[in-house]
Amino acid sequence: MAVTMADIQHLRKMTGAGMMDCKNALNEAEGDFDKAIEIIRKKGQAIAAKRSDREASEGCVLAAAKDGFAAIAAVKCETDFVARNADFIALTQSILDKAMAEKPASLDALTALKINDRTVAELVTERSGVTGEKMEISDYVFVNGGTVTSYIHPGNKLATIAAFAEKDAEYEAVHGVAMHIAAMSPIAIDESGIPQDVKDRELAVAIEKTKAELVEKEVEAALRKAGINPAHVDSDDHIESNQAKGWITAEQAAKAREIRKTVAEEKAASLPEQKVQAIAAGRMAKFYKEYTLLEQKYEGGGDDAGKITVKEFLAKKHLTVSEFKRVSLNVE
Repeated sequence: MAVTMADIQHLRKMTGAGMMDCKNALNEAEGDFDKAIEIIRKKGQAIAAKRSDREASEGCVLAAAKDGFAAIAAVKCETDFVARNADFIALTQSILDKAMAEKPASLDALTALKINDRTVAELVTERSGVTGEKMEISDYVFVNGGTVTSYIHPGNKLATIAAFAEKDAEYEAVHGVAMHIAAMSPIAIDESGIPQDVKDRELAVAIEKTKAELVEKEVEAALRKAGINPAHVDSDDHIESNQAKGWITAEQAAKAREIRKTVAEEKAASLPEQKVQAIAAGRMAKFYKEYTLLEQKYEGGGDDAGKITVKEFLAKKHLTVSEFKRVSLNVE
C-alpha cells in the first residue's frame, strides 16, 4: 500500500522519529503502524549498542518544583547540536514531568516508568536511533521540604533544587539560594554534611601542602644566605636555563642543587608536628568556608549579594535549608 504524508506525520508524532525514518519504516512494514514502530525501536537499539562506548558529554538538564517536591533530570548526548534540538529538550522535559508526577525513588525506578506505553529507557534508546548519537539519563535527583524551589541556568547545562523546612517561604528568597548554589557549587550545607572520606582526603592534601611549604621556606632561606636568588634555582630546568643565560655560575648551580637536597631532607625530617597540624587545621577551616553552603558569601542576587553569608541571609529571612542538589554537565 502507498504511504501517505498523513501516515508519516502520525508515526512521527507517535515515535518522535524523523520524517524519512518514518517513511522508510512504514514502507518496510507495508503500512502496519505496530510493525513500523517496532522497526524504529530496533533501529534505536542497534544504534545505542553500536555507540555504547562513545562519550556523551553534552545534554540537557532540567528542574522543577511543586507541592513540596523538586527534581532534576539530565539526559546526555554526544553533541551540543543535538542537545539544543527542540525534540531532545522536549524528551528531557517529558521525563522530568513523569518524575514530578510519579516521584520515583531512584534513577532505575524512573527509567522503568512508562510514557505512552513505552518505558523512559525505551524512549531514550529510540531517540538515540533518531539522532544517531549515544544517549543516556545521567542524573535524577530530588528533594522534599516545606518549601521547594528550582533553578535552571540559561543553556540547560546546570540546574539546582533546594528544600526548606518552612512552608510558603518567600519565593525571591528561596530562589536566590538556588541561584547561589548554582553559582558557588557548595558540597554540603555545613561541615557535618561533608562525607568523611572527603574530609580525610582534604586533610591529607592540607598536611602535605603545609609540609612542602615549610620545607621550601627553609630551603629559600639557605639559598639567600649563600647569595643565590631562590627564583633562579627553583627547579632543575630553571637552573640549567639561567646558567645558560649567565644569570648564575656553574658553582652557584652546583651549590643550589646541594642546598635544595640537603636542607630539604633535614627540614622534612624535623618538621614540628604541632605546627604542621595547626596550619593544616587552618586550611581545613578555609575549605569549609569556601565549600559549605552556610559559610559561603551569599551570591544569590539582590542587595545582600556579596555582603553577608548564606547563614546570615537565611536568618534574616527566617529560613532553614534542609537539603539541596546541583547537577551540571560542565567540567568544573
